[in-house]
Amino acid sequence: MEPILVSDVMTRYPITINAKTNLQECAKTMIAKKVGSLLLIDKSRKKKLVGFLSQKDILWALVKKSKEDLKNIRAIDVSPRKIATIKPNSTIDDALKKMKKTKFERLPVIHENELVGMITIKDILTFNPEIYTELEEFAQIREEAEKLQRIKKAKQKRIEGICEECGNRDFLQDFNGTLICENCRNSS
Repeated sequence: MEPILVSDVMTRYPITINAKTNLQECAKTMIAKKVGSLLLIDKSRKKKLVGFLSQKDILWALVKKSKEDLKNIRAIDVSPRKIATIKPNSTIDDALKKMKKTKFERLPVIHENELVGMITIKDILTFNPEIYTELEEFAQIREEAEKLQRIKKAKQKRIEGICEECGNRDFLQDFNGTLICENCRNSS
Protein backbone atom coordinates (compact mmCIF):
# COMPACT_ATOMS: atom_id res chain seq x y z
CA MET A 1 0.00 0.00 0.00
CA GLU A 2 1.27 3.45 -0.90
CA PRO A 3 2.03 5.86 1.92
CA ILE A 4 -0.60 8.50 2.63
CA LEU A 5 0.62 11.98 1.78
CA VAL A 6 -0.01 15.22 3.64
CA SER A 7 -1.73 16.56 0.50
CA ASP A 8 -4.27 13.71 0.74
CA VAL A 9 -5.60 14.72 4.17
CA MET A 10 -4.71 18.40 4.64
CA THR A 11 -7.23 21.20 4.80
CA ARG A 12 -6.82 22.89 1.44
CA TYR A 13 -8.25 26.28 2.36
CA PRO A 14 -7.07 27.09 5.87
CA ILE A 15 -8.25 30.26 7.55
CA THR A 16 -5.73 33.02 6.91
CA ILE A 17 -5.51 36.63 7.98
CA ASN A 18 -3.28 39.58 7.21
CA ALA A 19 -0.27 39.59 9.54
CA LYS A 20 -0.94 43.24 10.46
CA THR A 21 -4.48 42.56 11.72
CA ASN A 22 -5.02 43.44 15.39
CA LEU A 23 -5.57 40.69 17.96
CA GLN A 24 -9.15 41.68 18.64
CA GLU A 25 -10.07 41.09 14.98
CA CYS A 26 -8.09 37.83 15.03
CA ALA A 27 -10.07 36.63 18.05
CA LYS A 28 -13.36 37.55 16.34
CA THR A 29 -12.28 35.66 13.22
CA MET A 30 -11.36 32.57 15.24
CA ILE A 31 -14.76 32.60 16.92
CA ALA A 32 -16.67 33.23 13.67
CA LYS A 33 -14.78 30.53 11.76
CA LYS A 34 -14.68 28.13 14.75
CA VAL A 35 -10.93 27.55 14.51
CA GLY A 36 -8.16 27.41 17.10
CA SER A 37 -5.50 29.11 15.01
CA LEU A 38 -4.92 31.46 12.11
CA LEU A 39 -2.17 31.48 9.52
CA LEU A 40 -0.69 34.91 9.02
CA ILE A 41 0.06 35.86 5.45
CA ASP A 42 1.70 38.82 3.80
CA LYS A 43 -1.04 40.18 1.50
CA SER A 44 1.53 41.93 -0.69
CA ARG A 45 3.20 38.61 -1.51
CA LYS A 46 0.03 36.61 -2.25
CA LYS A 47 0.16 33.47 -0.09
CA LYS A 48 3.49 33.97 1.68
CA LEU A 49 3.24 32.54 5.20
CA VAL A 50 4.82 34.90 7.73
CA GLY A 51 3.33 33.74 11.02
CA PHE A 52 1.03 31.51 13.01
CA LEU A 53 -1.41 32.65 15.68
CA SER A 54 -3.10 30.31 18.15
CA GLN A 55 -5.68 30.85 20.86
CA LYS A 56 -2.86 30.53 23.39
CA ASP A 57 -1.06 33.49 21.80
CA ILE A 58 -4.14 35.67 22.19
CA LEU A 59 -4.69 34.49 25.77
CA TRP A 60 -1.06 35.27 26.57
CA ALA A 61 -1.48 38.80 25.19
CA LEU A 62 -4.73 39.23 27.11
CA VAL A 63 -3.04 38.23 30.37
CA LYS A 64 -0.12 40.59 29.76
CA LYS A 65 -2.18 43.51 28.45
CA SER A 66 -5.72 44.84 28.83
CA LYS A 67 -8.64 43.98 26.59
CA GLU A 68 -8.43 47.44 25.02
CA ASP A 69 -4.77 46.86 24.12
CA LEU A 70 -5.78 43.95 21.85
CA LYS A 71 -6.85 46.58 19.30
CA ASN A 72 -3.28 47.93 19.24
CA ILE A 73 -1.33 44.67 19.06
CA ARG A 74 -0.79 43.19 15.61
CA ALA A 75 -0.94 39.43 15.09
CA ILE A 76 2.63 39.32 13.78
CA ASP A 77 3.84 40.91 17.04
CA VAL A 78 2.88 37.84 19.13
CA SER A 79 3.45 35.18 16.48
CA PRO A 80 6.37 32.81 17.11
CA ARG A 81 9.40 33.69 15.01
CA LYS A 82 10.04 30.11 13.92
CA ILE A 83 7.20 28.24 12.29
CA ALA A 84 7.28 24.50 11.76
CA THR A 85 5.96 23.66 8.30
CA ILE A 86 5.71 20.60 6.09
CA LYS A 87 5.59 19.91 2.36
CA PRO A 88 2.51 18.44 0.67
CA ASN A 89 4.47 15.46 -0.70
CA SER A 90 5.55 14.39 2.82
CA THR A 91 3.84 11.38 4.35
CA ILE A 92 1.47 11.63 7.29
CA ASP A 93 4.05 9.59 9.22
CA ASP A 94 6.53 12.41 8.55
CA ALA A 95 3.91 14.91 9.73
CA LEU A 96 3.31 12.97 12.94
CA LYS A 97 7.04 12.74 13.64
CA LYS A 98 7.40 16.48 13.10
CA MET A 99 4.40 17.17 15.34
CA LYS A 100 5.88 15.01 18.09
CA LYS A 101 9.27 16.66 17.77
CA THR A 102 7.97 20.23 17.74
CA LYS A 103 5.01 19.55 20.09
CA PHE A 104 2.65 21.31 17.63
CA GLU A 105 -0.71 19.82 16.72
CA ARG A 106 -0.97 21.82 13.49
CA LEU A 107 1.47 22.29 10.63
CA PRO A 108 1.09 24.74 7.74
CA VAL A 109 1.70 23.05 4.39
CA ILE A 110 4.06 24.97 2.12
CA HIS A 111 4.79 24.33 -1.56
CA GLU A 112 7.26 26.53 -3.46
CA ASN A 113 7.18 29.14 -0.67
CA GLU A 114 3.39 29.45 -0.82
CA LEU A 115 0.80 28.33 1.68
CA VAL A 116 -1.30 25.52 0.18
CA GLY A 117 -2.97 24.06 3.26
CA MET A 118 -2.81 22.99 6.88
CA ILE A 119 -2.64 19.56 8.45
CA THR A 120 -3.79 18.90 11.99
CA ILE A 121 -3.90 15.93 14.32
CA LYS A 122 -7.66 15.91 13.77
CA ASP A 123 -7.20 15.64 9.98
CA ILE A 124 -4.88 12.66 10.40
CA LEU A 125 -7.08 10.96 12.97
CA THR A 126 -10.21 11.43 10.87
CA PHE A 127 -8.46 9.90 7.87
CA ASN A 128 -6.63 7.12 9.72
CA PRO A 129 -8.15 6.29 13.15
CA GLU A 130 -5.72 3.37 13.69
CA ILE A 131 -2.99 5.82 14.66
CA TYR A 132 -4.87 6.84 17.80
CA THR A 133 -2.27 4.99 19.92
CA GLU A 134 0.46 7.20 18.43
CA LEU A 135 -1.59 10.29 19.26
CA GLU A 136 -1.97 9.10 22.86
CA GLU A 137 1.81 8.81 23.00
CA PHE A 138 2.08 12.35 21.59
CA ALA A 139 -0.25 13.66 24.31
CA GLN A 140 1.73 11.83 27.01
CA ILE A 141 5.00 13.28 25.76
CA ARG A 142 3.50 16.78 25.82
CA GLU A 143 2.08 16.24 29.31
CA GLU A 144 5.44 14.99 30.62
CA ALA A 145 7.23 17.97 29.10
CA GLU A 146 4.75 20.31 30.82
CA LYS A 147 5.30 18.51 34.15
CA LEU A 148 9.07 18.88 33.80
CA GLN A 149 8.63 22.62 33.16
CA ARG A 150 6.44 22.97 36.27
CA ILE A 151 8.98 21.06 38.38
CA LYS A 152 11.81 23.22 37.04
CA LYS A 153 9.87 26.41 37.90
CA ALA A 154 9.01 25.09 41.36
CA LYS A 155 12.66 24.30 42.08
CA GLN A 156 13.68 27.79 41.02
CA LYS A 157 11.19 29.32 43.45
CA ARG A 158 12.29 27.19 46.41
CA ILE A 159 14.90 28.61 48.72
CA GLU A 160 16.65 26.72 51.50
CA GLY A 161 16.74 28.46 54.86
CA ILE A 162 15.13 28.94 58.27
CA CYS A 163 11.33 28.98 58.34
CA GLU A 164 10.06 32.28 59.78
CA GLU A 165 7.07 30.45 61.28
CA CYS A 166 8.49 27.37 63.05
CA GLY A 167 12.26 28.03 62.96
CA ASN A 168 13.15 24.72 61.24
CA ARG A 169 15.64 24.52 58.40
CA ASP A 170 13.87 23.47 55.17
CA PHE A 171 13.01 24.54 51.66
CA LEU A 172 11.02 27.76 51.92
CA GLN A 173 8.30 29.38 49.89
CA ASP A 174 7.12 32.96 49.92
CA PHE A 175 3.65 33.06 51.48
CA ASN A 176 2.19 36.56 51.87
CA GLY A 177 5.65 38.06 52.18
CA THR A 178 6.85 35.50 54.75
CA LEU A 179 9.32 32.70 53.99
CA ILE A 180 7.83 29.52 55.43
CA CYS A 181 8.31 25.77 55.02
CA GLU A 182 5.81 23.48 53.34
CA ASN A 183 4.53 22.10 56.68
CA CYS A 184 3.70 25.59 57.95
CA ARG A 185 2.13 26.53 54.63
CA ASN A 186 -0.09 23.44 54.71
CA SER A 187 -1.19 24.19 58.28
CA SER A 188 -2.11 27.81 57.44
